[in-house]
Amino acid sequence: MISGTASVDELAADAPQISAFSSEPVRLAGVTSLSLVAELRRPAREAVLPPGLHPIVPPAMSLEAWDVSESPWGAFSAAFVRIVCRSGARARTFCVGAAASTDDAVAGLRSQLGFPARPAEVAMRRHYNGVDLAVAPAGEAHSATAARNGAGPMLVLSALDPDPLSVGDLQHVGSMNLAHTPLGLRLVQVETHHDPSRVERLAARIDAFDAGAWGQPLLDPYWVVSCSVSLEELKIPAIRFVCDPGLPAAEGTERVQ
Repeated sequence: MISGTASVDELAADAPQISAFSSEPVRLAGVTSLSLVAELRRPAREAVLPPGLHPIVPPAMSLEAWDVSESPWGAFSAAFVRIVCRSGARARTFCVGAAASTDDAVAGLRSQLGFPARPAEVAMRRHYNGVDLAVAPAGEAHSATAARNGAGPMLVLSALDPDPLSVGDLQHVGSMNLAHTPLGLRLVQVETHHDPSRVERLAARIDAFDAGAWGQPLLDPYWVVSCSVSLEELKIPAIRFVCDPGLPAAEGTERVQ
């Protein structure tokens, strides 16, 4: 089995700090959630993952964005860039970058869930024939038009032609977030339980993507495999497991709850 080859020390240079594991779930209400999977170029295979995780072939990136009406941190929008991988035999994603629109959401995502969140302008607009998403550094909001004129956003994405799906058609995999924890530097396993009321499949294109701004310059998403949008409630259970980033899951997994 192929294992990641990225330096754990380099990956941990800006890892979030979880001072204590919460025993309470995080509940998000009134959520519009956009999910996209895109194939990556060959250099972004094992080179972007720690040794404790295993890449898939071909390599792929998972992009997820939330527009949240109610949460413990108030209303916010967020976007997450993750590498599709495996932890042992289980499908997982490794989060390399995250952005959120409010300071409270940034703090909560980092300190409770280990997401490497940074302040940013995250604008997601769902309309009758699709969804538009734009992410830019805080204070530098960009539209798709601005991006095409060279303004340099972190991400611009357009998804069109919604096609209704059954609410049971989507499957979500957990995120492995590298964070400093009471047990040491660990991959924190974050599960998300989605309860959608409406799901649509979309045809998407990525108009702009700044890999370096998401913390991993090797990422080059060149082919969109799938895209969907859902209206949902979202529950993130309390963290139960963490893994040593330098060891296979069978050797390095620890229970925290």
